[in-house]
Amino acid sequence: MTISLPVALTMGEPAGIGGELTLKAWANQRPGSVPFFTIDSIDRLQRLAAKIKLAVKICKIDHPRDTAWSFPDALPVYDMGPITATPGEPTTATAKRVLDAIKVAVSFVADGDATAVVTNPVQKSTLYNAGFKFPGHTEYLASLAKPASTPVMMLCCEGLRVVPVSIHMSLSNALAALSRDLIVEKGRVAAAALRTDFNIAHPRIAVAGLNPHAGEDGAMGDEEQTFIVPAIKRLRSYGIEAVGPYPPDTLFTVPMRKTYDVALCMYHDQALIPIKTLAFDTGVNTTLGLPFIRTSPDHGTALDIAGKGIAIESSLVAAIQLAATLANNRRGYLRKP
Repeated sequence: MTISLPVALTMGEPAGIGGELTLKAWANQRPGSVPFFTIDSIDRLQRLAAKIKLAVKICKIDHPRDTAWSFPDALPVYDMGPITATPGEPTTATAKRVLDAIKVAVSFVADGDATAVVTNPVQKSTLYNAGFKFPGHTEYLASLAKPASTPVMMLCCEGLRVVPVSIHMSLSNALAALSRDLIVEKGRVAAAALRTDFNIAHPRIAVAGLNPHAGEDGAMGDEEQTFIVPAIKRLRSYGIEAVGPYPPDTLFTVPMRKTYDVALCMYHDQALIPIKTLAFDTGVNTTLGLPFIRTSPDHGTALDIAGKGIAIESSLVAAIQLAATLANNRRGYLRKP
């Protein structure tokens, strides 16, 4: 894989495990690791490295291009200035800096100075308390896109990709929001991304049912007949290989996973439970439909273990690797005649 530009990594919640993951991702790099720089506080990272007894040389950079010469010997940091944060104790005082780091990362990619954005986990409740108006990372990133886009969250691991039709809302609200048009919209974005970013020429989408046994012909609910089957028919009318609805309790078995490229699920936990069960430490979250590539670890801020030196960086490393792969795939797709 040819990598011409570095990946831009955001700080995430300063009281969470993001900083530790960043330090470990650089310290434990292997030959061929994807070069990245982080948008964070040098002072904070130095204090954190000392706290968890991790010997990491840190280098201040003024521009992403400085990553090329600095990354082999030191963690490149685009410095956001001093930040006061106590591990495990998030505060609204840092919320603006968290969001600023995301904006900076997106601007670097938009300007062609970084290949992709990788975001460390944020503490949504803290952002909400500071006036954040978006349900989560996914929707906020979509608002920063030019033009603004429809965000679609995909979770990936070896052997499984899932897309939840509804994401950060209560289950009752999620069920109320489900519709044929919403399923079709998410399915079309997913199919397009599988072609452009995952290099899958003819994507296969397996659509999950909502009810037990996928409704069993209406005996256990009529949502399948009312809008899920019509959505599948509409997707197929667009030339997309969509099949289902399948009973959710069998959709993720080993034999079934071999028959599709992505599972389109009706709500958040229907999608995330199987992938986190299979690959909690290596799963990756990626946002589809953006004009830039964005990935993230498939876990939260883990406030309960922040600052203890025991956080596992494998999901972040996988997110960095996948971001570079997807960016290269997209460039290759766009160069096709």
